[in-house]
Amino acid sequence: MHSKEQISHDEYQKAADWLTSQTRHRPQVAIICGSGLGMLADTLKSQNSFAYSDIPGFPQSTVQGHAGRLVFGELNGKTCVCMQGRFHMYEGHSLCKTTFPIRVFKLLGVETLIVTNAAGSLVDGLHIGDIMIIKDHINFPGLVGFNPLTGPNDDKFGPRFPAMSSCYDKGLRCLAMEVAKELDVAGIMQEGVYAMVGGPNFESIAEARLLHCLGVDAVGMSTAPEVVVATHCGMRVFGLSLITNKVTSCPQRNNQHFSVSPRCLNAFSCCFIC
Repeated sequence: MHSKEQISHDEYQKAADWLTSQTRHRPQVAIICGSGLGMLADTLKSQNSFAYSDIPGFPQSTVQGHAGRLVFGELNGKTCVCMQGRFHMYEGHSLCKTTFPIRVFKLLGVETLIVTNAAGSLVDGLHIGDIMIIKDHINFPGLVGFNPLTGPNDDKFGPRFPAMSSCYDKGLRCLAMEVAKELDVAGIMQEGVYAMVGGPNFESIAEARLLHCLGVDAVGMSTAPEVVVATHCGMRVFGLSLITNKVTSCPQRNNQHFSVSPRCLNAFSCCFIC
């Protein structure tokens, strides 16, 4: 069923105003750290961090590996804000709640959104430990009507019918590959198509085969709604998937955390060197 929950512009503004009153940082870049990837936020300098429970309007993250903190600071000389943990449909949150932080970031002055996730590979060319630069996505919940933009449009954020044909910024994708070569991590990076499914169960063998036939390279349970809202808000978006398992090689996916090597961490932060 469609959620009838609606969030007013004033509620987003209240959260943004609270944050600006608590920190001197004015980020232009926001990073969403996916499952097991929250250590990226720990590398920020001059940190100010806030528990989601303290921020007006923020939902709570209930997934293991998601610390539930908003961390402001500097990374490679760029002022940014990191979400240590995101929100998912399968936790019971409405889509307007799972994407609530994106519009708050817009009101804070964020211009670029970096989305990361842990995903399963559906193709032979993507191996565990590789990083996939997301060039496009298939938003399966969105295709059947579960879209964070459902309901009255807020013209203060964006248009009624935003185009998704170039939602992952090509310039940032090219820059990431150039920097990956400079860091000597190009061998573990390539571009691909990400698909979001609802979860929380992993894909059946037949579902995995269907996704592969549709041109999907990696699959997960997040990211697409955040990208939809960020694109609606006029943000540049850059996405990375850390490949944590091979979907097509076994009947079930292990729900385990993947240990990120320093080379992977460098690759994840490469987009901030520009």
